[in-house]
Amino acid sequence: QVQLVESGGGLVQAGGSLRLSCAASGRAFSGYAMGWFRQAPGKEREFVATIGWSGGTTDYADSVKGRFTISRDNAKNTVYLQVDMLKPEDTAVYYCAARFGLPSTYAHQYTLWGQGTQVTVAS
Repeated sequence: QVQLVESGGGLVQAGGSLRLSCAASGRAFSGYAMGWFRQAPGKEREFVATIGWSGGTTDYADSVKGRFTISRDNAKNTVYLQVDMLKPEDTAVYYCAARFGLPSTYAHQYTLWGQGTQVTVAS
C-alpha cells in the first residue's frame, strides 16, 4: 500500500517559517511529479506548488511565489515545502499529492494524497 505522510506543520507567528515534509512509502516514486495543495476552513482546496520527478521543473501559485520553495530528495522518497514569510492567510491544512507524469496545478490529476498537516499562522 502506497502512503504519503506529511509532517512539519504547526503554529507560527506571522513572518515566521516552517519546513513541511512529505514522505512516500511503499514504493519508489520514479517518474512521479509531486504537488502541495492547501485547504482553509470553508474554502476549496487550492494549488500551492508542484515539482517534476527530476526536480528541474517547479511551479507555484501566485500567492506564494517568492515565499515558498518546493524541493525533493528522491533517494529519500521525500518532498519538501519550505514556507517563509508566513501570513495569517496561509493558515490551512497542507496536503501533498503524487501523480505519474508531468507536474500539474490541478488537484484532480493527482492520484495519491496524504492526510495533511495543519499550518496555523498567528497575526
